[in-house]
Amino acid sequence: MQRTSTFIFLIFSAVAFSVSAQSPTFHADVAPIIYQNCTECHRLGEIGPMPFTTYDEVASYGEFITYVTGSGYMPPWTPDPEYAALRGERFLSDEDIQTLVDWNAGGLLEGDPSDNPGLPDFPEGSQIGDPDLILEMPEPYVHGGDMLDQYQVFVLETGVTEDTEIRAVEVRTGNAAIAHHALIAYTESAASISGAETLDNQDPEPGYESFGDYGVNVDDFLFGGWVPGASPTEFPSTIGKKIGPDGRLLLQMHYGPTPVEESDVTSINLFFAEEPIQREVELITMSPQNLTEPFFILPNEVKTFHGIYQVPNDISVLSITPHCHLLGQAWEVYAVSPSGADTIPLISIPQWDFNWQGIFSYPTLKHIPAAYQIHGYCTYDNTADNPYNPNDPPQWMSWGDLTGDEMYVMFLQVVDYMPGDEDITLSSADQNTRIVYQTDNLFPAWPNPSSNGQEVTLGFFLNEGAEVTMRLYDLQQREVATFLDEVSYGAGHHLVRRTINGLSNGTYVYQMTTSNGTKRSHVIQVVDTH
Repeated sequence: MQRTSTFIFLIFSAVAFSVSAQSPTFHADVAPIIYQNCTECHRLGEIGPMPFTTYDEVASYGEFITYVTGSGYMPPWTPDPEYAALRGERFLSDEDIQTLVDWNAGGLLEGDPSDNPGLPDFPEGSQIGDPDLILEMPEPYVHGGDMLDQYQVFVLETGVTEDTEIRAVEVRTGNAAIAHHALIAYTESAASISGAETLDNQDPEPGYESFGDYGVNVDDFLFGGWVPGASPTEFPSTIGKKIGPDGRLLLQMHYGPTPVEESDVTSINLFFAEEPIQREVELITMSPQNLTEPFFILPNEVKTFHGIYQVPNDISVLSITPHCHLLGQAWEVYAVSPSGADTIPLISIPQWDFNWQGIFSYPTLKHIPAAYQIHGYCTYDNTADNPYNPNDPPQWMSWGDLTGDEMYVMFLQVVDYMPGDEDITLSSADQNTRIVYQTDNLFPAWPNPSSNGQEVTLGFFLNEGAEVTMRLYDLQQREVATFLDEVSYGAGHHLVRRTINGLSNGTYVYQMTTSNGTKRSHVIQVVDTH
């Protein structure tokens, strides 16, 4: 593992400490894990001051750091690092997690403050530097508190006066409470631009409604994008995208359900190429058209679908984006030679997490020769045992755009192969990456699974002080335990410890509600360990 690519919970600063023979101290063992470069977490999310810029600030959350890393909640990284190397990997080894446990248990020791390297200088409003061009939604979009999904497309002029080459695209969502994902298309087609502008004029809201696609044909379906956990899209030298003064960017925002009105203004940062682009990035899309059977899932069925794409010519893969919804359980994607003698692993996600998706890029360009086949397997669980199943009881499921529907789709950004591509590396944005919470948050229980008589730790974050209620329900929505009952907590992170007693083996849901109107849920398994 590359510790310089690790980040935990939030991105902490590297502050100094010395070596201790008894237990880890902050400098020698813990700092490389907690991460070398960071800044105040509220600079991006406006969630109020919660800095991690000194030893005291980090040490005050030592117990919470141990909790979120030990439970596997942080760092958020779903791909299997042993299957294929990906750019910006953020995961901890068992040894790293134990180091944090030992540091916490040993008293959170500090070392020599004179070793403190100081705070890094982060660019404002970006993870990767100062953008050359910022394009923003022309006006705020207000998503009604109706608990419905909404796909809204916004037409953005390019803002350039001549043909311009692009080396990086960064989406900056304005409201993480409702932003589910964002896709950017580019078109120079006069008919498509006219069609999009007509749809915009006909819709009384900012932008226009279009579920799934952009409502018009586009030249580039995935000019850029964002999903939870994704880094900005960056291309190696001499590879990139192009835009012109007559083109338009179509920003499609998928807003998730919300019980209250929420407003959003999302922006796009564009970074111009420093060297002339020799190859433009193209897109391979795998969808139900590539499957070996029709895409539908029966109630109470666990089903794996197999997609196949025939590679027509030598390509180099820059990134891969598998996507499904709440029934999704696992992905495995690889390329194989016609003889079957050569297999190229692309990505494995053994435990799909709908809340932490990604546009995953490779540290070096990945060459796939002509005539190879790309195989994409995705497994879905449409049973009552899937706590995220949107239907109770389970229902017949097929393709759909809503969160409660299901999808099989995968994007690969590629260029035509050139000798030497294997030696081209992609830079990493990790040293500036930060995670922030813009809304109240409930974290997974730990340990999970748990057993009767065992103490369970539950963590949560509040933007503002509130009265908190936390109850445990079985899958028939019957309350079986009360963990908190209108207990007052201040803003910040909190831990609650409760003992599991008198419960049958099975799946349970613990739900947090607050006097501020927040409602969050997570699942815990109870098992008999005897």
